[in-house]
Amino acid sequence: MNTALSWIKAYVPELDCTDKEYCDAMTLSGTKVEGYERTDKNLQSIVVGQILKIEKHPDADKLIVCQVNVGSRTIQIVTGAPNVKEGDKVPVVLDGGKVAGGHDGGPLPEDGILIKAGKLRGVESEGMMCSIEELGSDRNFYPEAPENGIYIFEDSAEVGTDAIEALGLHDTVFEYEITSNRVDCYSILGIAREAAATFGKPFVPPVVKATGNEEKAEDYISVEVQDMELCTRYCARVVKNIRIAPSPKWMQRRLAASGIRPINNLVDITNYVMEEYGQPMHAYDLDTIAGRKIIVRRAKDGDEFQTLDGQMRTLDKDVLMICDAEKEIGIAGIMGGENSKITDDVKTVLFEAATFHGANIRKSAKRIGLRTDASGIFEKGLEPRSAQAAIDRACALIEELGCGEVVGGMVDVKAPLAEPVRVLFEPDKINAFLGTDIAREEMLRIFERIEIAYDEKTNELICPTFRQDLLGFADIAEEVARFYGYDKIPVTLPNGEATAGKHTFEQRIGEKAREVAEFCGFSQCMCYSFESPKVFDKLLIPAESPLRRTVTIANPLGEDFSVMRTLPLNGMLTSLATNYNRRNKDVRLYEMGNVYYPKQIPLTELPEERMMLTFGMYGEGDFFTMKGVIEEFLEYIGMRDRVIYTPEADKPFLHPGRKALIWYQGHEIGYLGEVHPQVLDNYDIGTRAYIAVLDMNEIVPLASFDRKYEGLTRFPAVTRDLSLTVPKEIRVGQLEDMILQRGGKILENLELFDIYEGEQIKEGYKSVAYSLTFRAKDRTLEENDISGAMKKILNGLQGMGVELRS
Repeated sequence: MNTALSWIKAYVPELDCTDKEYCDAMTLSGTKVEGYERTDKNLQSIVVGQILKIEKHPDADKLIVCQVNVGSRTIQIVTGAPNVKEGDKVPVVLDGGKVAGGHDGGPLPEDGILIKAGKLRGVESEGMMCSIEELGSDRNFYPEAPENGIYIFEDSAEVGTDAIEALGLHDTVFEYEITSNRVDCYSILGIAREAAATFGKPFVPPVVKATGNEEKAEDYISVEVQDMELCTRYCARVVKNIRIAPSPKWMQRRLAASGIRPINNLVDITNYVMEEYGQPMHAYDLDTIAGRKIIVRRAKDGDEFQTLDGQMRTLDKDVLMICDAEKEIGIAGIMGGENSKITDDVKTVLFEAATFHGANIRKSAKRIGLRTDASGIFEKGLEPRSAQAAIDRACALIEELGCGEVVGGMVDVKAPLAEPVRVLFEPDKINAFLGTDIAREEMLRIFERIEIAYDEKTNELICPTFRQDLLGFADIAEEVARFYGYDKIPVTLPNGEATAGKHTFEQRIGEKAREVAEFCGFSQCMCYSFESPKVFDKLLIPAESPLRRTVTIANPLGEDFSVMRTLPLNGMLTSLATNYNRRNKDVRLYEMGNVYYPKQIPLTELPEERMMLTFGMYGEGDFFTMKGVIEEFLEYIGMRDRVIYTPEADKPFLHPGRKALIWYQGHEIGYLGEVHPQVLDNYDIGTRAYIAVLDMNEIVPLASFDRKYEGLTRFPAVTRDLSLTVPKEIRVGQLEDMILQRGGKILENLELFDIYEGEQIKEGYKSVAYSLTFRAKDRTLEENDISGAMKKILNGLQGMGVELRS
């Protein structure tokens, strides 16, 4: 939001401050000023001059010598401008003055251009006549300026006076950061109210006189609103006998300062009122409206409509349209149609001021790919009363500027208007809330400045309807704080009961996972939660796999990011591939991220989210390295019971002979293995890679940070080595299960220290050697204790087809 200070002062006439004071005070009171810039920056010693005499330059065909009256004297200026003649009044920069830029309209120099007296082709020149570009502006904002040449003032300009004043450039444009809840401040009047309250000056809004002849607008136009939810108010007024002409200079200057190009009186009035009241308006050529009827309704899916910019827009049922009896003539709150635009031949105009549903306007603008100044305001949510105020102001300007004859009355279709919000006035509570000691009377004076009324009978504050952000006690307290002055509020210590903050159990488990991973040399990576459906083919997932049932994103960035992932592997393998192709030799990565399982398709509720801890590596290390990392993590979070690994892992992306499911206390908690060679090729990884995935939703309930102390035993341990000949189909884990089961309580530890397959071992068998440690906590073990335990173990192993190796 940009405003010119001169426009603000029109409604706060007693405002007297420097630009810096205005910037600081407004920011401190809650209307943040992002920055400001003088429109007369680098313009010095420029006056209105009148050309008295023109002669040809003696030595240059394209130059002329002008005698120019600058008020106090007549000076000689040499110029090559083609558009000047004797009697013209022009801006003249005197010797030692400055202009903002060059005549070509290029980027303005930071410090301007210094003009000094000198000679041009041997003839004295004591100054320079200026184009509008050299004064820091252009023809967009000064349409009367010539395309090439010197700016010519009207005959009423007074010779010798300040030319910058005559052009309306002695001004400052402020840029504000307006929050979306302060819709009233998206207008000159809203900012002026804030300025008046901030500086304690009277706010003088424009006086809008009643307009209209003896006729009735209902005789010219009828209005039907078919969806009152999306259009809560529609006001229509009619102006006949239209006379298109340039708008007055004061209106052009105010619009130009706000960055709006003046066009003609009719268009300028609608833009002016939109800036002044924050209420967008639109004008239709009444003669193009079929049946002299306006219908506000939803579009139909697949409809096409040509907007004023000449583009065809595809519509759907959620886009609100302005229609006549036969066709669409405008997209509500966004842009009018090519078929009802105002031309220079217009005779009768229909003015529209309406209130549309803000969220619908925002979504519609996004769907059709057209966002305008009007839609940017409507989407904030306007107050319905502003529609009538704005259209009455526009009609008053029509009459004031002689643009046409306003027809009496207004067609007004509206839903019931909301009553002003009432909030109980509790000064003691406000002081306690703010930590202040502000008198009740001072609070009431603040409320009076911002147009909040006080009802003594009910002790309630009545909030103005244009302040849609004032809804309760906290909002009222904020108003007191910002106009009393945040800088005046004393520093106080917080009070209340303290609470001990700590991480949740799940967060602590996550921290431990990161600690173990990074201790083991893994670096954290972050991968997208959305990916391409083609990922399942790269991972060799079968077509009938439930993993292919995904949540599809309604508005994806593209096909590569169109579904929510059900596996965490694609991001990890892509990261490994990136590192491999950049020639990083040894890479270890881990990720903590969710996968998403839809409960049913199509979705009727949110999907199930499961947190996965994923490890990936290549280079130094193998399957057992990854297995060690998993066991380190599980032990670190208190899962000290035996972890079981089974090779029956139905994971097509893993090597068929180097994969395992991970089980703990009967729960499947994850899987690990070497990546299938074909998958490695699909990801362009030219070396063996290993992955492990742990389901944190399964692990968290099994984890514990409880620690139980056991004293050191005073009794010695006894070790026995056990060398076995084992059929190859029997896994080491099965052997260990049998040994632990048969060893009893005195078996303290077993450790595998050798596996051998070779010529000395008969075909179909392998040699496995264990070291067993026995210890009792309450006594020294005797030989028969050890022998009995070893006998039970051997009997159990022999039942599995295992032989004691001699």
